[in-house]
Amino acid sequence: MRYLGFDLSEGSDGILTLEAMASTREADHAAVMAEVAQVLAWAQAGFAGRQGPVEDGHAWDHDLLVQREAGGWVTVTLSLSASAEFAEAFQARFGGVGC
Repeated sequence: MRYLGFDLSEGSDGILTLEAMASTREADHAAVMAEVAQVLAWAQAGFAGRQGPVEDGHAWDHDLLVQREAGGWVTVTLSLSASAEFAEAFQARFGGVGC
């Protein structure tokens, strides 16, 4: 990953969150979205049929926010709610995740 670097945190409810944010110029926005697509395609393939609220027993879910800002900047935030199994597989596939 060139643009997305994920941080891992655990909520008081025990649900893990993997979150990445990238703020780039419009010219690099497509590359950021390609990384988002890569992560989501991996999650959907590896945990097929297991997407949904983690608090309801699903393995993962996601939230994607794209904000266009002044001066031609675009900020992308990808948040993944994750079970321990999903987070472990994510780290194995995409490497080190900051805590």
